[in-house]
Amino acid sequence: MSGLTRARRTAVAIAATAAAAATALTAASPAGAAPQPIVGGTTTTTGAYPFMMQITDASQDQFCGGTLVSPTKVVTAAHCMVGETPSGVRVVGGRTYLNGTNGTVARVSRIWIHPNYTTATRGEDVAVLTLSTAMPYTTAKYVSSTDTSVYAAGTTARVLGWGTTSSGGSSSNQLRTATVPIVSDTSCGGSYGSDYVKSEMVCAGYSSGGVDTCQGDSGGPLLVGGVLAGITSWGEGCAQAGYPGVYTRLATFSSLVTAQVNS
Repeated sequence: MSGLTRARRTAVAIAATAAAAATALTAASPAGAAPQPIVGGTTTTTGAYPFMMQITDASQDQFCGGTLVSPTKVVTAAHCMVGETPSGVRVVGGRTYLNGTNGTVARVSRIWIHPNYTTATRGEDVAVLTLSTAMPYTTAKYVSSTDTSVYAAGTTARVLGWGTTSSGGSSSNQLRTATVPIVSDTSCGGSYGSDYVKSEMVCAGYSSGGVDTCQGDSGGPLLVGGVLAGITSWGEGCAQAGYPGVYTRLATFSSLVTAQVNS
């Protein structure tokens, strides 16, 4: 079974070519609380999450999310950056609303995509953008290669994004957030079969569905304890029962990301 990526533009391109792909996830409510229909979740601001970046085209039309991990480095999904060039991408910080004009717009000087990336359902869905100018916002910490305990089943995680509030629906003009529980590898493998690569992916969501990331949320953060632990990657539809969102397991790629951050 193959899913859809959660980038606004790449989801369309992938469907047009019938290539295997993955769709961005929407947000969720706390473990133990009833899910609310990012799909689900509540509105928030970039003031509350200053490291949350919009990734846009040169006209500042947002198509993915990203996380500022140093003043000039943004972590996002590889599937967001396939086919993109630095000159055609902008990163926007400090802008809560998609139709806003405030915040800081930075050009991109370099795009690093994991060299083994092919499609989101095969893993390695991680990319790092180098900005031409520094962002004046608080950065996010991210997991180290030994921080595997954050992926324990039932752990509460937070997702963020401007993605659609239903599969194929309209995007949210305001940044949204939700909480979702981490799902066990066994359960996620039962949902996605061989497309789920447990060493490189992690699932989060409710068995009943209702809360998830979705198109436009790709590349955005999965936070555990306020630390970047995953990257919104793909899923079967959005917020469907039995199909939690799939995120890049960042601990697996932490050393590679650090090498890019320090480059």
